[in-house]
Amino acid sequence: MKYEIPIGPIHPALKEPILLQLTVEGEEIKDVDVIASQNHRGIEWIGMNRNNPVQSIYIAERICGICNISHPAAVILAVEEAMNMDVPDRAQYIRVIQCELERIHSHLLWAGVAAHEIGFDSLLHYTWKVREKVMDILELVNGNRVTKAIMMYGGVRRDIKKEHIPKIKKMLEYYKEGFDKLAKFFLEDKTIEMRTRNVGILTKEDALKLGAIGPTARASGVKKDVRQDQPYFAYPDFDVKAITPDMFTGEVVGDTYDRIVVRLLEVKQSVEIIERALDEMPSGDILAEPKLVKLLMDLKKAEGEGVGRHEAPRGEVIHYVKLKKDFEPFFSWKVRAPTYSNIMSWIPMLKGCQIADVPIVAASIDPCISCTNRVIRINNDGKREIIGGDELHRLSVKKTKRLLEGGS
Repeated sequence: MKYEIPIGPIHPALKEPILLQLTVEGEEIKDVDVIASQNHRGIEWIGMNRNNPVQSIYIAERICGICNISHPAAVILAVEEAMNMDVPDRAQYIRVIQCELERIHSHLLWAGVAAHEIGFDSLLHYTWKVREKVMDILELVNGNRVTKAIMMYGGVRRDIKKEHIPKIKKMLEYYKEGFDKLAKFFLEDKTIEMRTRNVGILTKEDALKLGAIGPTARASGVKKDVRQDQPYFAYPDFDVKAITPDMFTGEVVGDTYDRIVVRLLEVKQSVEIIERALDEMPSGDILAEPKLVKLLMDLKKAEGEGVGRHEAPRGEVIHYVKLKKDFEPFFSWKVRAPTYSNIMSWIPMLKGCQIADVPIVAASIDPCISCTNRVIRINNDGKREIIGGDELHRLSVKKTKRLLEGGS
């Protein structure tokens, strides 16, 4: 006999509100319905109603607390494209270093969460202890461990000083020396292998069909990475290659174990990129326009559209902006976070799994539910209505026109 079991929207295995409606027969999951839209913060609307585009950078930084460099990186790429703005080479290298530091801390944070989801809390504690090294460097360079406020249109707000470099390199040596130990704990432990091998499989065909991105797609053998396919910042100088699990195991299964493999290998890759960036970083300015008042005037006079694509730890982040003269800050701003692309991967992953597998399989895409930022409207008659893309666009245009006319 089949039963319906809800997981969420509030559940210990889920960091944020989302509902997984499972159809089970015994302990086996037969079907899955993902019901998102439990959380809407109106980030885009808030960002479009600040006093100027610079303030919107810090709103973008709060789309995701973990990927808090990724969203500012994407929005500045979009604005710089719209303005045809050149960025100093040194700033581009600093951006790369900041992004790869974020990738290290994010993947290690995820690894600890994954260990916790299967009840391996001693490994959670060890992994987060290891993560403290990169967090210390983020605090050293930026003055803060979480929101860093480093990105700026035309460059970065703070330089990497000479006295920072030895400490950063010491951190890199720590991770190079400790990588084998970390890999052994995660990839050779019998408990982890039994809980993750052949669990939550996403085939390459399903990954492509569902538009999966980031480590979720690469673990299924899809060699997709924005740093490789359409490099930005200083990434063209580093010839980044997409990481797939066969580089370590010799095969691609597309299961939860492979998603662990990809993230651990990407930590090692990030260490190598940062090391090269420090050694090859050119001297020079860190801002195209150091005078903030002049930058704000240029932004106010700018017109055009831009798209920023950035390979965040979870996958590709896309920001679209439209600038209009004398319109502050953005005439239009649209964000697509990686979880929005990966969330439907849960359906083929979970089918055929056991109920006990749900926490680790759900965590394996490293979801950020708040980042999906979608809406369900409830009509006056109490009926729920899911708004599709065309209708949402029509309502957005209608509201934008009303705002331009002085309405609310």
